[in-house]
Amino acid sequence: MALRRARDALSRIFYQRCFYMFAVLVVLITVVPFVPESDRGRMLVNWLNVFLVVAAVAAVGRTLMSFVIVLLLALPTVWFQRVGLIEDDAGLLAQSWMFGSALYFFTCVYLLRYVFRPEVMTADKLFGAAAAYLMLGVLWAYGYAIVGYLYPRSYLVAGQPGNLDYYEALYLSFTTLTSTGFGDIAPLSRPARGICMLEQIAGALFVAILIARLAGVYPPRRWEREEIR
Repeated sequence: MALRRARDALSRIFYQRCFYMFAVLVVLITVVPFVPESDRGRMLVNWLNVFLVVAAVAAVGRTLMSFVIVLLLALPTVWFQRVGLIEDDAGLLAQSWMFGSALYFFTCVYLLRYVFRPEVMTADKLFGAAAAYLMLGVLWAYGYAIVGYLYPRSYLVAGQPGNLDYYEALYLSFTTLTSTGFGDIAPLSRPARGICMLEQIAGALFVAILIARLAGVYPPRRWEREEIR
């Protein structure tokens, strides 16, 4: 079956290779500010994003159903963006963002299921957790863009109410996720502030749960057990 062969091919590339997923995400996030703000540049970034998340699910989802789900989300993500850029239609671009956010959501779910399996924590899983953390930032960037479309002038940008482009949404997302909060871009509307609070909570809980998972994997040393007795 063609779908199964495609999934197996991608999984062989990324199998036990969460380090590569993490590295590619870091590179993508780093180069986005330097990609020309042209239709071709935006399409290139989107294609790389989609390939990465599809390959990630092929590697860690381990089922044909999970691969089919992300493909069904990836195709309209690319299609609506392409048509939206050609026709200069904000509504079609918003639909692309919606499918993209769903795509990243399911990818994060599959990746976290892999990371938090009740097995020994490996270096590959640690890089998987780091990759999932970066994917959360991209997921919320889509959310900020969608809110900006539904509620215009939801953000304060350079001292003026307005909307965000993709890089500005990504920038706001990671400053919120990491609790940096420079304040140069800030949410104004209630929906924008609402998803901003959700991202702050998700970022804090992610770190806390990961630490708890690591603490549960490694049993106390012998001398620590003796002290407890």
